[in-house]
Amino acid sequence: MHVIACDGSPAAVAELRHALDGVLGGGPALAPIGAGTGFGAVDSGAPPSHVVVTTSGSTGAPKRVLLPAAALRASAEATSRRLGGPGRWLLALPAQHVAGLQVLVRSALAGTDPAVLDLRGGFDPGAFADAAEALMRRRSQSNDRCYTSLVPTQLGRLLDEEPGALGGFDAVLLGGAAAPPGLVARARGIGVAVMTTYGMSETCGGCVYDGHPLDGVRVRLDSAGHIELAGPVLAGGYLDRPGDPAFRDGWFRTSDLGRLGSDGSLQVLGRVDDVVVTGGVNVVPAEVEAVLTADPTIATACVVGIPDPSWGQRLVAAVVPADPAQPPAAAGVLTAARKRLSGPQTPKQLLVVDALPLREVGKPDRRAVAELLRRKFA
Repeated sequence: MHVIACDGSPAAVAELRHALDGVLGGGPALAPIGAGTGFGAVDSGAPPSHVVVTTSGSTGAPKRVLLPAAALRASAEATSRRLGGPGRWLLALPAQHVAGLQVLVRSALAGTDPAVLDLRGGFDPGAFADAAEALMRRRSQSNDRCYTSLVPTQLGRLLDEEPGALGGFDAVLLGGAAAPPGLVARARGIGVAVMTTYGMSETCGGCVYDGHPLDGVRVRLDSAGHIELAGPVLAGGYLDRPGDPAFRDGWFRTSDLGRLGSDGSLQVLGRVDDVVVTGGVNVVPAEVEAVLTADPTIATACVVGIPDPSWGQRLVAAVVPADPAQPPAAAGVLTAARKRLSGPQTPKQLLVVDALPLREVGKPDRRAVAELLRRKFA
């Protein structure tokens, strides 16, 4: 099995793409890993024509997901149909994670070379703008469609610093974490073709776009409201964990809670592990965060529970202001939230912060946020 360390440089991505071409053509398995990751963490047990992707490990130990070439193809082809055809991509995400990897798969199947943002120094909106401008110049010669894939924190920074860089894309896929409705509305308000996505490594990345599953993908909820997914995009299981109960009868049981609309659209409520039990009431943080970020003075919010002798867990929140020069008053935000939330759903305390702690893939680090708020409000 090929094991390739991707340090975020264009050269490393090119090497990964070359190896990926072999996998898609029936060659040996491939395991892309982050720079500095121990090679001993990946063995040679994966079958040919598979890519082994390591999950972000948001809860518990990271898992190594077996992605068959057929599933990667199915996902890329379904995405192409949903977006209106193949095109040229700007890779702005780590290529060892599934969202970045799928940019390479889509490019390979389209017969195009992706533009690659150098991520060794972190995400730079100015560098993204330069790469986007170069991509658009190439488009003017070939009339190709142009796409990119981002996480919400990247989109927020681009809207703040380089909003013009997004206007030329035929679609901007947004995933990796729950997207604040205000952020999406702000982007669409200036003409950015944002399409929200939901999925995970076990589904070859996003498989539900703007609430609606891609062709061939099926969605259902179990009796407890857990989202379950099926279809040709499904992984073959976990390396070294055969028979994992998450994969059963052709379905993958996610760790997320959801709600289905009358039109079959999926609303993702958040992870089961994120639910806060306060005073005997289950509170889904994502629902509270949506209310908080509806306030135009707030860019991002993270709601968690911290130990409390009376409530079991006390609901608290950290928010990032939309304008750092004019941060909102915590008392005012909570007063407004009480008008739209039930008593148990309303945070007892709120802290305004410059930025939320993030994990590598751009998702809020809820454990770090909880520890920050525990120290602040204990």
